[in-house]
Parts: sequence; structure tokens; C-alpha cells
Amino acid sequence: MPDFSDVTETNEAGERTAPDSHFDQILPAHSAAIYREFQAGRVIVREIWDKNRSELQANPLYNLLFNHLSHFRTFYEHLGSELVFNEAGNFFFLKESSDDESEEHDENAFRVQVVLLLIGRYFARSGRDLDYLGRPDAGLSEQDFNAMASDEEYQDILRAARFEKGMPEALDYLDKRNLLFRSGTNRWFLSSAGLYFLQELVREYEQ
Repeated sequence: MPDFSDVTETNEAGERTAPDSHFDQILPAHSAAIYREFQAGRVIVREIWDKNRSELQANPLYNLLFNHLSHFRTFYEHLGSELVFNEAGNFFFLKESSDDESEEHDENAFRVQVVLLLIGRYFARSGRDLDYLGRPDAGLSEQDFNAMASDEEYQDILRAARFEKGMPEALDYLDKRNLLFRSGTNRWFLSSAGLYFLQELVREYEQ
């Protein structure tokens, strides 16, 4: 993991709007770290879960993208992709412009939606506000996990989305994409990106 100690915090009057497309302003190791995240199918969120400290920490990759947004947008455009910044959810993701990627992207998006909707449905039925899913001290508990894992209807839906191992595999799928964090041995919560996508899905269904 490269040293990100020289990556500054984001600020309103920072370099975001400045012409910062010069490659010598960004270390290759930092740029490569961002590229690996996107290649792994992850979103880059503003805060990531630090398992050692058991708290959310500022994500240096997010700060780097934010402070050099013009550069990275141009860079990925030359690679045939679109760097998208979602301000409401405080995350970045890469949108592939190649038609060859569309089928795989659609399948991944479908599987993510299935898991998020099941979590949201279960949480809402328990009488809790969906916003609590985005809190490290709340989220899904071991009791919630066991209840969902033992629900036959949920398991049928997950199998239809090719999660043959049920809830453990489904939650791991979100975790690998930075849409969900494991805050303890038996506790999970949605990242800002995961919560944003869930709320958007709820709004679509309500309409």
C-alpha cells in the first residue's frame, strides 16, 4: 500500500476547479492504487472503515480524486471510461463506455440491487429507519443476519441472483465493492455509496 501521507484533505477552495492535468503532480503509485480499486469493481468512498481502530477514516484515494478531479476525468476518458463523481453519496465510480462491458455491468448492478433491496425491505419491516443502516453503531446485527439467512423467501431470491451460499455470499459481494463494511464479527453497515443506492432504489419503487 503506498504512503498517502502527502495527500491533503479536501476543501472547498482547493484544487478541484484548478487546471491540474499535469502528470507530475501525482505519484504513479497513487494513480495505480486508484486504478486497481476501479478494476476490482469497487466504488471509492470518502470514508472507509478502519478495522484496527473500529472507526471510519478519511479515504486518501477519495481525497486524491477530489483534489485532482479534472486530471483524472481526462485520464480515464483517454482510457475509454468515464469517471463519475456522486456528490450526494460522496463516492466515485468508473463507468465503462465499451459495449463489451455492458452485459457484465448490468448483471453486477442487478445483483447489487437485489441484495440492497432485501436488506432495505427487512430493515423497514422491522420498523427501523433506513438511515440507521449507514451507522457503524447500528446497521445489521447478528440477529438481523440470522433472521434474513433463515427466511426461505429471501434465500430463493438470492439463489435467483446466483448467490448460492445465501446471505454470507451476498454481504461479501457488497463488502468487496465498498458498498458495505463489516464493523464487527457479526455486524455490518452500508457505506455512503451503499446507502445512497438503496435510497435511490426505494424512491424508484415508491414512484
